[in-house]
Amino acid sequence: MVVLLDVAYIFLFLTLLPWVLYRMAFQNRYRTGWKERFGFVRPRHNDRPCIWIHAVSMGEINAISTLVEQLRRVIPEFEIIISTTTDTGMARAKKLYGQTHRVFFYPWDFSFAVRRALKRLHPQLVILMELEVWHNFTAVARQLNIPVMVANGRISTGKGFKRYKPLARLVRGMFGRLFLVLAQDEEYARRFRFLGVPAEKIKVVGSLKYDTAEITDTVAGADELAQQLRIIDQRLWVVGSTGPGEEAIALKIFDKIHGKSELADVRLVIVPRKPERFDEVARMIETAGHRLVRYSQVKSGSYTVSDADANAVILGDTMGDLRKFYSLATVVFVGRSLVNMGGSDMMEVAALAKPVIVGPYTDNFAQTMQVLRDGNGVVEVVNSDDLCDKTIRLLLNPEQAQTLALNARRIIEQNRGATKRTIEEIVDCLGYKMPLSDKTIATKSK
Repeated sequence: MVVLLDVAYIFLFLTLLPWVLYRMAFQNRYRTGWKERFGFVRPRHNDRPCIWIHAVSMGEINAISTLVEQLRRVIPEFEIIISTTTDTGMARAKKLYGQTHRVFFYPWDFSFAVRRALKRLHPQLVILMELEVWHNFTAVARQLNIPVMVANGRISTGKGFKRYKPLARLVRGMFGRLFLVLAQDEEYARRFRFLGVPAEKIKVVGSLKYDTAEITDTVAGADELAQQLRIIDQRLWVVGSTGPGEEAIALKIFDKIHGKSELADVRLVIVPRKPERFDEVARMIETAGHRLVRYSQVKSGSYTVSDADANAVILGDTMGDLRKFYSLATVVFVGRSLVNMGGSDMMEVAALAKPVIVGPYTDNFAQTMQVLRDGNGVVEVVNSDDLCDKTIRLLLNPEQAQTLALNARRIIEQNRGATKRTIEEIVDCLGYKMPLSDKTIATKSK
């Protein structure tokens, strides 16, 4: 099976190579990390035991921050190394962990690449975040007697489960080799069992993202951002982590908002999920007849906001500033949910006590959506007209918006604790027997 997969991977790689080269040339993607993706990671030469944590992209990289911090505190003798798959994940990982941990690209699932990486790093445990399970990786790790576990495990209704379900017989061996799965909820646990993980190897511990969502009323740098953009005595409608199609909808709704005299002070901020779409969205804003302010130009000092920009649409085309925009928002729409893309993380918005609106497609955050619904902490819309109506309603009713926002924050607070339970299981996997008090594991709040 391993050899057959290697052949299939080589064929797939050659088929996709023109697309990869196009993205390298025109979208500045995949230009680094090629050696690491083939397993040529820098070998570890020290005698410290090691935990390898893999987080696919920026969202997962953000989600492991509390886990990494507390593992360092609880088992400081272990070296923690962190891998990621995407360019944006790498940029974020270097910013968050690059000073204290080794950060590198995850190897592609060629058996020779995986074997080379595992032998060079010789970890005592590999932790895959959420679902990044690959056949050759688990097979080679089993051969080398390296346990592989899934933390913060989830299999979304959309791409995840629909992709694996027809292949259940083929993937059961891959999932069956996992040492342990720490699932976010019972529904995800059921799906892992269906795909071949033995029931005794699955534990429900909750979502780490509740712990990493920082409960605060202020975000560092937000005041400076507001001054740079001259956001003074204005309300902000922030449309964040958007996918294709949502920006055009937001611009049409913004026209309707400005058609109401009592909402003339509202500004629109659009922050696309993918950086390669920044230029596309900038052209879209201008084509729609709106004045445009690109925050990247303001931040770099190449553009200074003037009185003429008082009603301009702001494009958040930088990395790492979305939370600042969220913290300044009056109302937030969390994107990739009005189009069928599974949704984006709404927990950080809830933790900031901001009123959250999402579309009907939130499969990637099914458990979070359920508790937010139950606690009246989110507004769901079914289409663009519904989004328009409910956005205007929240903008015109600050008391209703505040109640919604405070409900959302309370729900985040009530669902914390997954980090503590996850670390207890990791420590147990490593053979340690140490009680972890509630004081040992801290969560992000201030």
